[in-house]
Amino acid sequence: MSAPDSKFEGATVVINHRVKHGREADYNAWLDRVGPVSRSAPGHLDLHVIRPVKGLTSTFTIVIRFDTADNLRNWMTSSARSKFIEEAHPLLLEGDTYTVRSGLDFWFNQPDSGAKVPVRWKQLLVTWSAIYPLGLLVSLAVIPLLRALGLPDSRVVNTLPVSGLVVVLMVYVVMPRYTKLVRRWLYA
Repeated sequence: MSAPDSKFEGATVVINHRVKHGREADYNAWLDRVGPVSRSAPGHLDLHVIRPVKGLTSTFTIVIRFDTADNLRNWMTSSARSKFIEEAHPLLLEGDTYTVRSGLDFWFNQPDSGAKVPVRWKQLLVTWSAIYPLGLLVSLAVIPLLRALGLPDSRVVNTLPVSGLVVVLMVYVVMPRYTKLVRRWLYA
């Protein structure tokens, strides 16, 4: 398992299990036993099960959140979970597959790299180097537009649309392209 930096707060695991046809009831009974044990693990925040659509898919997706990466790692490597996974193997088409996410890792996780995440200081530099110029440029474009619309010149009025536009551009435009551009350095 490639897990996030243990000092970073908050971590989520997304587990995918493809269940053999006709074994769904057994798998559901297995889930009913695993849930309470997972919930009793230190740092557990919540657990969600996304069940397959009958006739379309056989994949169960389990999302478990913990307060720290260390607590998540402890649960994922615990002997209790190992025993449960061993029990589940006869029910599964494939093995136990999962990815671990925390913080801004979703910007930096490459589809072809599994759960590999770059070191935090590189994430910080890439994020900052994208947000700083974007914040300046968006401010230069949006603030005059707000004045032209007759809105008052105040930090609250200026910051709301500027920060909203920066976030939208970061998530949908800048970071998907920027992380590809700096991929070699980021994952070196």
